Amino acid sequence: MTEPTDDEAHDEAHGGALGSRLNWLRAAVLGANDGIVSTAGLVVGVAGATDDRAALLTAGLAGLLAGSMSMAAGEYVSVSTQRDSEKAALALEKRELHERPEAELAELTQLLEERGLSRRVAREAAEQLTARDALRAHARVELGIDPDELTDPWHAAWASFLAFTAGALLPLLAIVLPPPDWRLPVTVVCVLASLVLTGWSSARLGAARPGRAVVRNVAGGALAMGVTYAVGTLLGAAGV
Repeated sequence: MTEPTDDEAHDEAHGGALGSRLNWLRAAVLGANDGIVSTAGLVVGVAGATDDRAALLTAGLAGLLAGSMSMAAGEYVSVSTQRDSEKAALALEKRELHERPEAELAELTQLLEERGLSRRVAREAAEQLTARDALRAHARVELGIDPDELTDPWHAAWASFLAFTAGALLPLLAIVLPPPDWRLPVTVVCVLASLVLTGWSSARLGAARPGRAVVRNVAGGALAMGVTYAVGTLLGAAGV
């Protein structure tokens, strides 16, 4: 079995890097979408009860900060847990390779055979991969982990924080900048337009048809704003 050329190795690395970037882009789009919907629901609800600019600004900023910090903390904890699990799995695999190399070679051969290689080719490939970097081979084939691509929880936290903040700023600015009579319609139009964009973007990044994603996104955002505005209006009328 011939070894891959430098060009082939480059193409494989490039493909893996591209998949990683697409995952980050999808996460950024979804984080921005969360910021848009949650902040829009909050400020529109407050707008149903009062047209005071200071109250709207305070509520919007509070929602933006609370949401972005919550997203960042949740992403940090989640990615840290995943990273710890991946490191533990790699450590166990390294120990097994040291303690029973023949059994691990047989296991790698079987895994490659299950992927469609003949027994002879699978054995030859397993031997070459083991000779080159046994841990990397088992990590990728057996565990589905790339040891060089472990996600940094701090990067994930900052990305979520920034994505949510960027999304939340749109409804916040839309509700406080226009004159009182225009605040609600401007906010609704801006939010729905941005939800069309994020719905389309998330669908395209996931190689799905954008139509249904856009409809779901817009419908969910419109429902959130409608419900919170109705509740705010009722509370405002009741003098709460």
